[in-house]
Amino acid sequence: MVKNQIDHIVPKLAEPIRLQDYAKDIFLYAPTKTAIKKAMKRGLLLVDSQATQEGIWIKGGETISLLIEESKPLTKELNLNLEVIYEDDSLAVINKPAGILVSGNKFVTIANGLKQNLTPSKEKDACSPQLIHRLDYGTTGVLLAAKTASALRNLSRQFQNSQVEKTYLAISIGKFSTKANTIDEAIDDKPSISEYEVIEEVDSKRFETLSLVRLKPRTGRRHQLRKHLSSIGHPILGDQTYGLPDKILKGKGIYLHASELTFNHPQTQTKVKIESRIPKKFTKIFDTLN
Repeated sequence: MVKNQIDHIVPKLAEPIRLQDYAKDIFLYAPTKTAIKKAMKRGLLLVDSQATQEGIWIKGGETISLLIEESKPLTKELNLNLEVIYEDDSLAVINKPAGILVSGNKFVTIANGLKQNLTPSKEKDACSPQLIHRLDYGTTGVLLAAKTASALRNLSRQFQNSQVEKTYLAISIGKFSTKANTIDEAIDDKPSISEYEVIEEVDSKRFETLSLVRLKPRTGRRHQLRKHLSSIGHPILGDQTYGLPDKILKGKGIYLHASELTFNHPQTQTKVKIESRIPKKFTKIFDTLN
């Protein structure tokens, strides 16, 4: 049964692009080409309110809609305690721990653990808590969820329109030549922009220098911050995918933390800024964070 619908208005495009290539970057619940194709086959992906099929091209100006089906009840109880940073009847923000998937086919996911950790909304359009965005498996920090259908639509639209400001902390390998800069480098042939600022540096026997960096992604490509820092020769500590082969730190996870999230409250329209605790593994390297 369809429970909610998320709409996305396609901006003006430089050239047409296949629907499955475009849509994989805009919906949390269909983050890959395979997921988009499955949604098409099941009639859950619409373009201008019409069911779609593979091969359709997007030119700009269309409204793409993803229909979200009501989650099936879990067959067994999931015991997952999440730290709730903020909660009201419209939304909730949790501090995501490392080593847990945000969503997917696994049993232990943040999505499956939301309901047991949150108080049901009293609003008329209350729904099962739905995550608005994603963080990588190893990334920690602020993660936003909607508790009503109207909040889901509003917050999703804010993310799609780049109205949500995201701030991350990362520990990168090496000494930066500039203390602050903008990385403007396409990812998957799509414009991608990240801003960084070096906060502090420490000497390291193994890595020579480790840098504490504040990051602000201005676009939302998959693995954007990890790819961008790696592209300028400063991969994030613990990144086994985009790190330098001779400088891979294993067993500690990636040192990337979503530290702040600023958005407009979907009901009151007031600006909300949420901050999360900095993980201990960060403070062990940079004790000024304590």
